[in-house]
Amino acid sequence: MPDATTPARYRRACDYLAAAMIYLRHNVLLREPLRPEHLKPRQLGHWGTCPGLNLVYSGLNRLVQETGRRTLLVTGPGHGAPAIHANLWLEGTHAEHDPRLGLDGSGLAELVRRFSWPGGFPSHLSPDVPGVIHEGGELGYALATAFGAALDDPGLLVACVVGDGEAETGPTAGSWQGVKFRTPGVDGAVLPILHLNGYKIASPTVYGTMSDGELTDYFRGCGWSPLIVDTTTAADPDRALAEALDQAYTRLEHERPPMIVLRNDKGAGAPGEDADGKPLAGTFRAHQVPLTSAADDPRELALLEEWLRSYRPEELFDERGRPADDLLALPPEGDLRLGRVPQANGGRLREPLPLPDLARFAEPVEEPGSSTAGATEVLGAWLAELMRATESRRDFRVMCPDELESNKLGAVLEVTPRAFAREVPGYAEHLGRGGRVMEVLSEHLCQGWLQGYLLTGRHGLLASYEAFASIVDGMVNQYAKFLKMSGEVGWRAPVPSLNYLLSSDGWRQEHNGYSHQGPGFLNSMLNKKSSVARIYLPPDANTLLVTMARCLDTTDLINVVVAGKQSALVWLDLDEARAHCRAGAGVWDWAGTERGDTPEVVLACAGTTPTTEVLAAAWLLRRSAPELRVRVVNVVDLLTLAPRERHSHGMTDDEFTACFAENVPVVFGFHGYPSAVHQVLHGRPRPNRFHVHGYLEEGTTTTPFDLLVRNRMSRYDLAAAALSHAEGWGSRGGDLADALLRERDELLHRAYTDGDDPAEFTQWRWS
Repeated sequence: MPDATTPARYRRACDYLAAAMIYLRHNVLLREPLRPEHLKPRQLGHWGTCPGLNLVYSGLNRLVQETGRRTLLVTGPGHGAPAIHANLWLEGTHAEHDPRLGLDGSGLAELVRRFSWPGGFPSHLSPDVPGVIHEGGELGYALATAFGAALDDPGLLVACVVGDGEAETGPTAGSWQGVKFRTPGVDGAVLPILHLNGYKIASPTVYGTMSDGELTDYFRGCGWSPLIVDTTTAADPDRALAEALDQAYTRLEHERPPMIVLRNDKGAGAPGEDADGKPLAGTFRAHQVPLTSAADDPRELALLEEWLRSYRPEELFDERGRPADDLLALPPEGDLRLGRVPQANGGRLREPLPLPDLARFAEPVEEPGSSTAGATEVLGAWLAELMRATESRRDFRVMCPDELESNKLGAVLEVTPRAFAREVPGYAEHLGRGGRVMEVLSEHLCQGWLQGYLLTGRHGLLASYEAFASIVDGMVNQYAKFLKMSGEVGWRAPVPSLNYLLSSDGWRQEHNGYSHQGPGFLNSMLNKKSSVARIYLPPDANTLLVTMARCLDTTDLINVVVAGKQSALVWLDLDEARAHCRAGAGVWDWAGTERGDTPEVVLACAGTTPTTEVLAAAWLLRRSAPELRVRVVNVVDLLTLAPRERHSHGMTDDEFTACFAENVPVVFGFHGYPSAVHQVLHGRPRPNRFHVHGYLEEGTTTTPFDLLVRNRMSRYDLAAAALSHAEGWGSRGGDLADALLRERDELLHRAYTDGDDPAEFTQWRWS
């Protein structure tokens, strides 16, 4: 084991390497006087948090050495990447992934040069950095991710550094409550470390202004037992942190587990003042890159050289640039290194799910539309069986913001309760320790939990009201980038896909109003890389079963599935559903009237409610315009509409023509905003022949039929549009369309009079 002086020397080496990465391109060991040409032309990175991160990393190294506990480090201050790189290099993990980063002068020079350099490492943590499951780019999500990583892995300790600036965010404020959902003995331990260096980019942090008493009261109220470590006054910062870590380790399984508040000077080690006498170290000016004018100002260059030489690199690295032996002895060995813990490359631990046979749960269909079923209720029974099949493995969970039963997935709760680790003073159902349903009224926590769970090799589903999925838009943006970059890193193994089930959509308002209408999450997903994003709109219960089984069997994707929760018509039997989902889109011959000839108009649909309305429109046209040749097309995989060169799921030109014909108007009933369909169609020939009806941001608490009419998506509006766009129908089509719209208005009047939709709408069946 290293001697007692090594932790300080080790940190000194890490601090030097971190500073060198920010500033230097040449002369990385200062073997000659520092000159402007030795500096990087673009100096990027955040020095302020690096000394504290190095202190934590060094302290965790010692703890792992002594306990042998597998430990994963989740770092909220991702811009402190230079510190993490320094430690990864010294522990040898970088060299194992890239021999050019070996433990010698050449490897050291390459490490320093590569940081924030074109073609090198980004200025913050990223998937090409070993040991990383969280970038820390958009702040607020580190602690939720850490809790997700700890679920169902009792042997794992997840240490999570939360910056005091990040702690001001709403998601982090909610994440402190995660301790109440962890089951000791079932889940791993989470040790939060609040890095309290007092400043964010331009001003003090809220937490930095709080006294020790205030901090203790706050975190005790959140369910923690806080330990305060003040390195600004400690004679030996390493020993002070070591004592806190040892104390915390013995209490990880307590009902009120420990967390550490680490007071640390911002940018400790940097000059106290810049060349103009303005304070640096210990202030917000040390947050990013101090001494930014060193290349042009000799005074700042001299200060920078004095700062870098204060670490005495000649005592830490030999003539060949190799670190001293005592420094190399501090990190653990093998997979106990923080950069090599297997959970940080969770795809290596992934096992395929034992997906239940769909035939046991599918709805029988004698004729299209002859029976009804609630799609999510049918899926719920299948998911419950999946919970049973994974009971011993414990590698599948459902996250939901208090909406599982509301979304008709309550069958899952017959197998496993909602996880909760506290005694409940009042009445509660389906609540208990070790439950694999995670319900909390925070979409951010559900998202963070699931991300941490997936990136450590397990499987899961996030079920939510559709309108509120957009709350996690920022998190999904970050995660999509993480997956995209992970796919470009050869040593990262594929992880289970992130799966969303979005129900309680805006077309069936009941208890909810205008605020609960918002299909914009689909639009957000369309902006993601085609290698990552998938969007499915299954039209009935059986296609939902097939779609969800497919999604849960994929890796490295973000699958968004939108489905209705209310009882609805079932159109396809299981075999037909499988074939339809495999194709992504197809002609429903039984619904059309083209009779083997070229259609005069195509009625297309995507989504549960639009499918019903389009089929009802086709039914109306059979009644009012039997000579009109109508083709009906259903789209279950939205991205099949994209050209093949833009998306791998896109139909070929021949397949697209087989569905939508050529030079034929298409009236498209769509679940979400019409702009989404137009965006996907970009690049197809004559996309302006598609006339998309969808959500137009019109609504309130009202009946389903009124909502459809307000957004011009009712069966009458669709049928009238088909008549008006069909070539050659002229005035006759216009008269028929007017008649259909008068019928629509009569039904709407009755709904306003009676307070409910007429039977002609609610009891309609395909015939």
